[in-house]
Amino acid sequence: MSKKIAMIFAGQGSQAVGMGKDFYENSEVAREMFVKAGERIGVDFKELIFEENEKLSQTAYTQPAILLVQMVAYKLFQDTLPTDAALFLGHSLGEFSALCASGAIDYVDAVELVHKRGAFMQEACASIDAGMMAIVGLDDESVEKVCSDAQAAGKKVWPANYNQDGQLVVAGMKADLASLEQTFKDAGAKRALLLNMSVASHCELLSPAQEPLAQIMQKVITDNFSAPVISNVTTKPYQTKEEALELLKEQLVKPVKYKQSIKAISDDVDIAIEFGNGVTLKGLNRRIAKDLKTLNISDMSSLEKVVEELSN
Repeated sequence: MSKKIAMIFAGQGSQAVGMGKDFYENSEVAREMFVKAGERIGVDFKELIFEENEKLSQTAYTQPAILLVQMVAYKLFQDTLPTDAALFLGHSLGEFSALCASGAIDYVDAVELVHKRGAFMQEACASIDAGMMAIVGLDDESVEKVCSDAQAAGKKVWPANYNQDGQLVVAGMKADLASLEQTFKDAGAKRALLLNMSVASHCELLSPAQEPLAQIMQKVITDNFSAPVISNVTTKPYQTKEEALELLKEQLVKPVKYKQSIKAISDDVDIAIEFGNGVTLKGLNRRIAKDLKTLNISDMSSLEKVVEELSN
């Protein structure tokens, strides 16, 4: 296939009850993947993902559930239409799916890894009232200035997710975030909305999780990359275990530069394919780089459509 394709994967927030059910009901491969992943971490993924429950919203379970559905979608796509990727890219948790799709980590190992990653993140924030806030309608520089001024005043707030122009998520202590709501609005933000989260991702509050995560990654990540993965931290490609270990450790405490990453790759690829539930990244890509065509595979129907489009 002559087209250069980026395989992309969303992060937390993309989950929903029932995601992947169409794959599960129509594919023996999908059912086997659910069982094997569940056996590794002692979870009934069918129950976790398809039935209403409290666990799916808990970081330690959200992360493996999202990754599993993404890997099922990716596996079924590759089984149907074997396709080389020019590169892999994920948003936050999605970077681990990207690594998995590249071949650098087995999907069952990845499920266990992100299960523990989620637990480490929860533990790091367990004794503090941490959270995240979405800032809408304000340029990056203004958000960064509010955060740096607040830090100078002793507050714990940091830019965390650069999603698109005019949409940046900040992380930190909930009280500090709440105290800045009016400040962000005075600076020009249309909205400054506290998110329903008990973990402050991609900021210094997660530093206690770095070493435990690094120890597990050392055991399961390999050098077997089929194509480069784009780092959330640097927006640059990497393709070795050594780089992955350092960059994914840093990713816990550094902002996700998704917007910058898409801008960096948009001239180098022809199509992006988003795997897993929803169209989170497809929507962002439309606003970041409107000329980058993004397809999505979230069920059997969308799988058929993508295969048909790429086969023509």
